[in-house]
Amino acid sequence: MDHGVDGRNSHFHALRYDHLEPHVTTAKQSKQVRASFFPPIALAPRAKSPMYRQLYDWFQRSIVSGQLRPGQRVPSTRSLAAELKVSRVPVLSAFEQLHAEGYLETFIGAGTCVASSIPEDSKPAPGVARKPATTRISRKVSQRARHLMSMQGDSDLKNIGAFRVSLPALDYFPVGVWSSLLSRHSRNSTREMMAYGDPMGYAPFREAIAEYLGASRAVRCNASQIIVVPGSQLGLQVSARALLDLDDPVWIEEPGYPGAQQALTMAGARLVPVPIDRDGLDVKEGIRRCRNARAVYITPSHQYPMGATMSASRRMQLLNWAARNGSWIIEDDYDSEYRFGSHPVASLQGMDADARVIYIGTLSKVLFPALRLGYVVVPKDLVRAFYSAREATDIFSPTLYQAALTDFIKEGHFARHIRRMRVLYLERRKALGEAIRKHLGEQLEVVNAEAGMHLVALLPPGVNDRTVSRKAAEAGISVIPLSSCYLKRLSRGGLVLGYGGANTNQIEDGVQILAKIIREVASPN
Repeated sequence: MDHGVDGRNSHFHALRYDHLEPHVTTAKQSKQVRASFFPPIALAPRAKSPMYRQLYDWFQRSIVSGQLRPGQRVPSTRSLAAELKVSRVPVLSAFEQLHAEGYLETFIGAGTCVASSIPEDSKPAPGVARKPATTRISRKVSQRARHLMSMQGDSDLKNIGAFRVSLPALDYFPVGVWSSLLSRHSRNSTREMMAYGDPMGYAPFREAIAEYLGASRAVRCNASQIIVVPGSQLGLQVSARALLDLDDPVWIEEPGYPGAQQALTMAGARLVPVPIDRDGLDVKEGIRRCRNARAVYITPSHQYPMGATMSASRRMQLLNWAARNGSWIIEDDYDSEYRFGSHPVASLQGMDADARVIYIGTLSKVLFPALRLGYVVVPKDLVRAFYSAREATDIFSPTLYQAALTDFIKEGHFARHIRRMRVLYLERRKALGEAIRKHLGEQLEVVNAEAGMHLVALLPPGVNDRTVSRKAAEAGISVIPLSSCYLKRLSRGGLVLGYGGANTNQIEDGVQILAKIIREVASPN
């Protein structure tokens, strides 16, 4: 859409940028006055109420209701009169009354602003508050939204210490290097860099990702098959929109990633939970429950949340089923870079001879969450469908970050950072295991913890994991209840504990707090 500037908009901009400079009001008080925007005032010349009263009423209502905030700058009387095409006299009269009642205040050289403190005896003006309607009008949200709300966990997402899941070690990220790369590309931004980008992603970035995935994850692809997305969650949504129709059955791991459950639910899929064991997804059980599933969502390299690695025989079973059935495999390889007991396991996509696998990865968990960059590798014949789904979602990902990250990868910073973090996360995993043994003894049973940035600990029978999670959030630590990863009721609760973003002191203190909470919940009396 072309937002050209006509005569009216030109005048708007003249008002908007009037008095941009901050002004020091007195020796005791100084403040920066925000630029004023022209308010949406509509005057009725033929109304019984005089012009100055209409202006007064509009400003008074807007200030009391919070539409105009304390300290916010308002246009000058001269500018306002010119914009409204009225005499300046009624505008001056209205402003004088508003000043007299304490709604406005003027600073020499800075103009007129909404008073920083509104009189306590101010009452809402007519029309601000109204009586509830006698007939209740439905405010019903969609059934899908209600289902999504019921699927949300209880963890405190604001916490960035112990034991926030998927949070990397932010204090170890090479901020200096990253800032230098961003600055380099910001200074040299071209029109193409600042304009709308390719929905597929920045071409040099896609080439760097293709090279990285081929070398480290045995993914078979080229840059033309890669679509850049703002993280794996949106990659899942794009995949669901491109592949699934309403009520299509989809296998999901049980327990599994709640974000995948939400993305597939948003697409209107019918979720079919398939149990996992030490070898990963039970393919035979999946076939028994729903042979003709349209797709399967899977985390084969490091099952979320239990940590299992899918065995070679199960991988072949899954690929053969997908090829025979014409089904899709959505492989989420969310933190495969961090494996401690052995080298990283090759991707399922690299074993796929029938182009049935859609491979999803993220850099946000590896580097920092606010980066919001991930990727989807799609079979060549699906590129057009995924392109359309991607473009309909949010058009494209920020080009500046992609350009900086391209250099971050090509100059070797990315590989060095991963090597450094692998050592650090191994230390933190050991620290968490030792703290659990020290403070909780046999009260927590730690499950497979040979990879990634989290582990699962099973609670004593009868202890409600959602209660523990809620109390932990109140105490300032974040734990995800294992039950939130299940679609069906589980027999024994547990906790998903992230250690990537917590140092050893935070881990020690967090486990002590957690031990106290678990004892309280286990013995309420």
